[in-house]
Amino acid sequence: MSANPRAGRWLVTGAAGMLGQDVLAALKDAGIEAAGLRRADLDITDPAAVRAAVEGAAVVVNCAAWTDVDGAETAEEAATAVNGTGVRVLAAACADAGVRLLHVSTDYVLPGNATQPYAEDAQTGPVNAYGRSKLVGEQAVAELLPQSGYIVRTAWLYGEHGANFVATMLKLAAQRDTLDVVDDQHGQPTWSYALARHLVGLGLAALAGTAPAGVYHGTASGRTTWMGLAREAYRLGGLDPERIRPTTSEAFVRPAVRPAFSVLGHDRWSAAGMEPLADWQAQLAEAITRPAFTDLLGLPPKS
Repeated sequence: MSANPRAGRWLVTGAAGMLGQDVLAALKDAGIEAAGLRRADLDITDPAAVRAAVEGAAVVVNCAAWTDVDGAETAEEAATAVNGTGVRVLAAACADAGVRLLHVSTDYVLPGNATQPYAEDAQTGPVNAYGRSKLVGEQAVAELLPQSGYIVRTAWLYGEHGANFVATMLKLAAQRDTLDVVDDQHGQPTWSYALARHLVGLGLAALAGTAPAGVYHGTASGRTTWMGLAREAYRLGGLDPERIRPTTSEAFVRPAVRPAFSVLGHDRWSAAGMEPLADWQAQLAEAITRPAFTDLLGLPPKS
């Protein structure tokens, strides 16, 4: 272990995605040397390529994933190849090289039928193919990296890079007078850059030897519904929240079943000497001042 936990190169896989780009930005802000690999740069199912990529890294942050939830229903084998087999390949390479792995997972590994926040050690039970594929990846990290593998489950991500719910709601504001939004799914809207900062903090704690390996829940504190998130985005953007009207999941049938309850507990952060992520409303208030969102609202970004 380096005397300076900031020493050493970090590697970010899935670097072209929303979270991957924010992790690279957070590492730059923290003054940490990092390399980002996109899907075209690294096939995480290729053992030789993965071994070469992780050699010499201090920490690998795995943001590479099959994220098409509905598409996984008819292509579960392909989804599992990336989210399961690929993660096993990555974990094995990290184990051989003595590299710490921060693997981003999802609330979808849980059954979504609870009434209280899921603890980090709650029984898993995916309700769709995407969740099953991600659980295979979690199991690989836990098996191969019991002392140096970190599984960070997140949910309801939004951010500046790529398609996401908050951006979609703001775009539609210019096209429709009212919007019907689901009000019977409960979760924790999480700003991808806020999660990225926490991933960097966790990696530094891992290098310093102060963060135990295992499962962490990387979601915002508090809870709301999709309707609640849309209304708060409108309110913060100076739009009328009442333009968002409640509806039920039955009105928007999707190929993949969505968990009705995706509220996660955050107790394990204290073991790493860290606070959980901030409340979802505070995160959204900060995020919506970023250019990607102010441009959609036709507002100047805040200085």
